[in-house]
Amino acid sequence: MINGLLTGINRYRGFIFDSIKRDFQSRYQSSFLGAIWLVLQPVAMISVYTLVFSELMRARLSGMSSPYAYSIYLCSGVLTWGLFAETLNGLINVFLSNSNILKKLSFPRICLPIIVTCSSILNFLIIFTLFLIFLILTDNFPGMVIFSMLPVLILQMIFTVGLGIILGVMNVFVRDVGQLTSILLQFWFWFTPIVYVSDTLPEWVQGALAYNPMATIIKAYHSIFVYKQPPEWITLWPITIISITLFILGWVMFRKHAADIVDEL
Repeated sequence: MINGLLTGINRYRGFIFDSIKRDFQSRYQSSFLGAIWLVLQPVAMISVYTLVFSELMRARLSGMSSPYAYSIYLCSGVLTWGLFAETLNGLINVFLSNSNILKKLSFPRICLPIIVTCSSILNFLIIFTLFLIFLILTDNFPGMVIFSMLPVLILQMIFTVGLGIILGVMNVFVRDVGQLTSILLQFWFWFTPIVYVSDTLPEWVQGALAYNPMATIIKAYHSIFVYKQPPEWITLWPITIISITLFILGWVMFRKHAADIVDEL
């Protein structure tokens, strides 16, 4: 089954690459500023949060004397959360937004989630490159510790894709899922220590954050970019188990309902 899937993906790799390219062009080719819009939104968000919270939160970043400490804290959280939110929203709507293609063309349906995921990663890499340039120019580059980011990023994507496919399949049959998720993501963002430092919260809220998978992942990014230390790997084991479970469950749901999805659209 897996070999057949990989063979199908390889056979349609041209379709996947062309779709990613077309998605990128359709977003920015017709606009005056083009891909700059990709950068402006998170930069505007980071600027506002820095202006409002910098003085309060900088004091909470223990042992950090750099004037850019809170900006780096914000960037490492906002950018990786943006990747999570964009990928998740894209996967939730992937089958609905591509209903015409699903009805007219015959191809491995798994190509669509792959296209959404790769497009989100491409957008993330563009703005993340600018973040790295900022770190270098301000003499805050974490050095070799940055390679610790790779397993964290892979873990984040496994979690996101698994959850996204589950919700994407459900959204075909119950259209409220997409709307509800958009609302929940707003609460989820503020329940994750991205703008604020978790030490500013009451102890019972800090304890509740342990049950937030994205809080654990964002904390790992903060460790790498703010404190220039590898994350505490042992704290990532629970989210690793959750991510693999979601990924397997998403794959099972997708395989089971692949034919029904087209009929329901």
